[in-house]
Amino acid sequence: MGREARESFLAALGARGLLASDGVATTYGFPAWRGVLPGHEPQALMDAGGSQRRLVECACATTPSCAGQCAAWVERAFSSLGMGLVTGDANELYDGYCHFTDTGELLVGMVVAVPRHPFDADGWVHGHVGLYAGDGVVMDCAGGRVRRVPLELWLSAYGVASEPRWGWLGAISLA
Repeated sequence: MGREARESFLAALGARGLLASDGVATTYGFPAWRGVLPGHEPQALMDAGGSQRRLVECACATTPSCAGQCAAWVERAFSSLGMGLVTGDANELYDGYCHFTDTGELLVGMVVAVPRHPFDADGWVHGHVGLYAGDGVVMDCAGGRVRRVPLELWLSAYGVASEPRWGWLGAISLA
């Protein structure tokens, strides 16, 4: 993402009272911007295996869940692969399956989650989760619609109050 997008995001955090006075951290003490460092680029879609690419196709075909049901959308997309149904809210998926924090270890099809975020009451209690779709994009379901969000923006926005992490849903590697 460009410098202009980063500055716009930081200004929005400031307007919401979520940017610390140093302009680098959030009021929760986490980094305000979570960029991808050189040499730590996540997997590109063209480098993904067949099951990984199929999950992205399934995610594109999975209808949105109701507002506050991001984990249900992820679980239905994954279930479309015929790998079973893993259930839980975003917080439970985060605790159970998300253990990586280096973007260089982020692979297509991994769930990307936070245990809480400050943007609504459900997010503070249940967190938020999406799927890494490759090429620096996270797909998620928010507000009753499926979105494609640049990775750096997703990590920064949802990482305001907690550390984003990722891993394989159900500990089932698709790579």
